[in-house]
Parts: sequence; structure tokens; C-alpha cells
Amino acid sequence: MQTLIVTAHPDPDSLTAGIARQLRDAVQPGEVELVDLAAEGFDPRFGPADRDAYRGTGALPDDVVHEQQRLDRAEHLVLVFPVHWWSMPALLKGWVDRVFVNGWAFDIDPDGGTRRNLGRLTVHLLPVAGDAAGTYERHGYEQAIRTQIEHGIVDYCGAVRGATAFVFESEQGDDVARRALVDDAVDRVARAVSGAVGVVGAEGQSTE
Repeated sequence: MQTLIVTAHPDPDSLTAGIARQLRDAVQPGEVELVDLAAEGFDPRFGPADRDAYRGTGALPDDVVHEQQRLDRAEHLVLVFPVHWWSMPALLKGWVDRVFVNGWAFDIDPDGGTRRNLGRLTVHLLPVAGDAAGTYERHGYEQAIRTQIEHGIVDYCGAVRGATAFVFESEQGDDVARRALVDDAVDRVARAVSGAVGVVGAEGQSTE
């Protein structure tokens, strides 16, 4: 079983980056690859070459093929990211925009039907949030994030929903309490990757 952990944060010493490394260690033994999109310099811009490939008039860019090959080797994908404006950061969203494209993640049949190609992949989410769970519950932010990522991306491509575990109040000053929240979220996802049932949490925007 291979797990691909993908994270996007400009600071390698951030809480988000630390959580990704902690999760990498927690799901071992097993084949685990940690991808830091910022450190690798992935270009999130959907450019002319991506457009040509989408329209069937050109080949996929080499960096996109490389990312798809990584995913082809994986059974589990975990996205670890700080919440920006109730969504994932632009870098990670651009990775999804460029990599999860037609002809690989899905196909549109001539009759207009959609073939969803990623049924072999289980996708887990570990968002790092600044706000409290109560804030998300009051304003419907959790459901908004779930709709756009779980339903809009994971379901559309036919992948399996795994665990979604939020680390909320990530910028609080109580290091002990924050560590407990991080440990719980990492444990939830690690157990889900190992075959346990995923558990849901809550989150808010974060720079951590």
C-alpha cells in the first residue's frame, strides 16, 4: 500500500509542514511519499499548454505527467493544507486544476456522459484552520469546504472519500492544547489509511 501526502505551504517550519511530516511517520511502515509543492516549485498556473491538452490539441506538460504518475502509484492521497478563505491555498488548488484533468481523472463520453477514473484512490483531507469549530458550525464553513472538495473533486473523479480531520484553532497560544488537536487529527487519518473508518472535525482560515 502506498500513500501520497501532498502539502502546500511556503514555510517549511510551519505547523502545516510539521503535521505532514508527523503524518508521514505515523503511517509507516509502508510506502509513503511526502510532496511539498512549494519546496518543489510546482507551477499552479493553468497555462496555454494545459488548455491545449484539455482540448485534445496538445500533449500534457511534463510536470503534470510526473504528478499523475505519482498518483498512479498510490492507493491513498492525503491533502494537508492551511485553510485560505474557506478553501485550499492557490498552490494546491492549481495542482488539482492541472493534474486532475480529463483523459486521466475522468473522461467525457461522446454522448455527454462522464466516466470517473479514480475509483482505486482514497482521498483524505487534513485542513489546518485558525477558527474554532463553533465558528464553522454557525456559518456553514465546514459544509462549504466539504461540498467543494469532497463532492466537487473527490466524488466527481470517482475516488473514495477517506477521513476528513480538521485541526482548528491552530493559531491559539496554548501549545499543549494545540498539540493534542494535531495528534488527534493525525491519528484519525493514519488509522483511516490503515483501514479504519474516517472521522470528521472542523476548521477555520490559518497561516500556520
